[in-house]
Amino acid sequence: MATLCKWVNSLFRLLFPHRCVVCNNLLTDDEKVLCQSCNLHLPRTNLHLQKDNEVEKLLWGKIDIVRATSYFYYTKGSGYRQLLHQLKYEGRKDIAQDIGYTLGQELANDGFFQDIDLIIPIPLHRRKHRSRGYNQSLEIGKGISQATGIRMETKCVARLRNTTSQTSKSTYERWENVSGIFVLRQPERLENQHILLLDDVMTTGATITACADALKSVPGIRISVLTLALAGK
Repeated sequence: MATLCKWVNSLFRLLFPHRCVVCNNLLTDDEKVLCQSCNLHLPRTNLHLQKDNEVEKLLWGKIDIVRATSYFYYTKGSGYRQLLHQLKYEGRKDIAQDIGYTLGQELANDGFFQDIDLIIPIPLHRRKHRSRGYNQSLEIGKGISQATGIRMETKCVARLRNTTSQTSKSTYERWENVSGIFVLRQPERLENQHILLLDDVMTTGATITACADALKSVPGIRISVLTLALAGK
């Protein structure tokens, strides 16, 4: 049976070859989303190794956090834009889950997830979730959860409004766009928990802050933050 499965997989890859989402080169059997070269050159921030790093500074004075980081830098002209675009808009949940698993392993090796109890992916509004078919932050979270064993919590925070895209907005407009859009459900489930707020891209920190604002009244809660990418570099 194992031999048959391997043969079927090889035939499938021959008919539908897997290509790197950044450079479009063919992937080997050991490569899933990025080829070895693109993975090697992924602009990792390594900010989780730095105290008072630039992600944490983005959130200073807005929310109390234990720690915060982003996995890699993102700029509009970068070839890695395609990775984000496909996992967010092209239905490639496999990309989100695989990159989540990879970053989960890497950051776990450096102790980033120490004493974190729950992962809370930033929720989408039900209308946007219905049109897109999935929440990319949730899919990234699945990969991290698989790599670390930390469970996800998806029922305690809800999004009240279907906001417009943040992409073309000024800093002030971004904060206005997300103000008061999240609501807390079943807060007792989060009491005395260290939670990890998870999102795909951080630019100004407005969305993360709006979500954290909905959580700050929970007794004993501690908040850390992780995003897949940090924009602007």
